[in-house]
Amino acid sequence: MSTIIIILFAIALQVFLTIKKVSPFLSLLMVAIISGLCLGMPPQQLVQSIEKGVGSTLGGLVLVICLGAVLGKILEESGAAEKIAVTLIKTFGEKNIQWAVLLTGFLIGIPLYYNAGFIILIPLVFMLVRKTGLPLLYIAVPMAASLSTTHCFLPPHPGPVVLANAFNANIGKTLLYGICIAIPAVIIAGPLLAKGLKKITSTNPNLFFAEENKNKLLPQALPSFLIALTPVLLITLSVIGENFLPEGLLKTIFLFIGNTTISLLLSVVIAFVYFGQMKKIPMETQMKWLSNAISGIAVILLIITAGGVFKQVLTDSGTGAYISSFSSKWHMPPLIFAWVVTALLRVMLGSATVAGLTASGVVLPLMAGHNVSPELMVLAVGSGSVFGSHINDSGFWMFKEFFQLTLKQTFLSWTVMETIISIVGLIGVLILNLII
Repeated sequence: MSTIIIILFAIALQVFLTIKKVSPFLSLLMVAIISGLCLGMPPQQLVQSIEKGVGSTLGGLVLVICLGAVLGKILEESGAAEKIAVTLIKTFGEKNIQWAVLLTGFLIGIPLYYNAGFIILIPLVFMLVRKTGLPLLYIAVPMAASLSTTHCFLPPHPGPVVLANAFNANIGKTLLYGICIAIPAVIIAGPLLAKGLKKITSTNPNLFFAEENKNKLLPQALPSFLIALTPVLLITLSVIGENFLPEGLLKTIFLFIGNTTISLLLSVVIAFVYFGQMKKIPMETQMKWLSNAISGIAVILLIITAGGVFKQVLTDSGTGAYISSFSSKWHMPPLIFAWVVTALLRVMLGSATVAGLTASGVVLPLMAGHNVSPELMVLAVGSGSVFGSHINDSGFWMFKEFFQLTLKQTFLSWTVMETIISIVGLIGVLILNLII
């Protein structure tokens, strides 16, 4: 019982520090050290766990996260992301505007981080509201739902990649399973939910955003789509090679270029060549894109590292194994247990990334004692990590402030949307578990 009390104290301390606006990087490190000492770890072993946590977390992630950020920045600066959005809107027409926005958010959300995708698509949302006269949330919710869904389910986003690394899951399979779950989740939490939110009106929407980049010369649609989706296409090739091709040169090539790091590196190089060199953008400007992208996700890397340290301390102290024993005592299937633990942490801590990282250390021992797919465990934790977003989540405030909503309106739209994605995600994981 003392172990449970220490874990609850650690979570409470993390919540307190979060409320006090302490950086998650510092708070997670402090909580990890205090937890380790309280759990009886010798100081020298605790130091070793910290170093091991840093190495094991960053070893398979730092290049993926940095390259993903660079690709997203190139798409943003070149206007490719905007071109993808405009093309889809014209193709679908105003009658199907929700589906156009949903697909736009989904495609842009795969290579871009949530915040970047959100900022890019906001002018488009306001422009559509003004042109069509439709309610703001009727268009905004499908956009936010698609971005949020790709963020929690699909590599190469940091959350799914971190979890895949923690659970030793195959990135390609995680991506394919994630897409299967993301499609129904985004439809239910997007267009279907938005139809019930038509009566919610914004107090003073910032329609001036629609004027941004009005005269910007955008690149062509086909290369914009192809380059944005290159990582997904290459990762898919690796899955095909691994499962369907005989041993040989072609399979070796597919597995190599489909490696997450290699696929992102190739995509970045292609993006620089096409959107930079071929457009005669000065090399200095291109390298500034790279620097800004990496500096923009430096804090995310540090938070992920600190979360990995906390996870390692929980694992090395034996706490993870102790907690996992409750799964059998409560007769709760591992996938459901992983979702419940992550959802509780998400509600208490606010950050989806921190919740997922913390939960991974708690539920990791379940992998050894149960025959459960590591890819589905990644998606179960990912689903739980978006549950019940509220006032301790930065995404909640971004949605509220940009769309000028009241707290009640934000709860009825954003919080409900995130919760639906989480629940549908869990149901999708359980269905896939019956099939594969």
